Amino acid sequence: MQLSATPYEERLTAPRSWWFVSFLVGVSFALILLPFGTLPLLGGLVGGTAAAAVVASSYGSVRIRIVGDSLIAGEAKIPVTALGEAEILDPEEARAWRTYKADTRAFLLLRAYIPTALRVEVTDPDDPTPYLYLSTREPERLAEALRAARETAA
Repeated sequence: MQLSATPYEERLTAPRSWWFVSFLVGVSFALILLPFGTLPLLGGLVGGTAAAAVVASSYGSVRIRIVGDSLIAGEAKIPVTALGEAEILDPEEARAWRTYKADTRAFLLLRAYIPTALRVEVTDPDDPTPYLYLSTREPERLAEALRAARETAA
């Protein structure tokens, strides 16, 4: 397997505020268990916080990578030769493509807490997916890495 000319990897981590919300979930569990004593209160605090943190961590652990001649976005793996032009979306345009401009057949790697995105056309005639919508904090870098990977694969 040949490595791409411009390697790219990004982890779409959950925002810091979600960790505070995880703690608040633990506090809520602790308050629910308060009538049962101190030990259940502490168990609720630790258990609730841990459970909410696991959920936040798993949701924020998705990655976008270019490995060799493939784009790996979450669970999807697409050869870069099947991809067309990439369009960098500013926050307003990204919101439009997440809502009223969206196609139900499109592949969306959507994280609403990330304001920018990249829309990449799928040029494979056998693939019914018209485009990929990828939430990314660095759309310019991802677009450049895709372009370099397509040139390398061609």
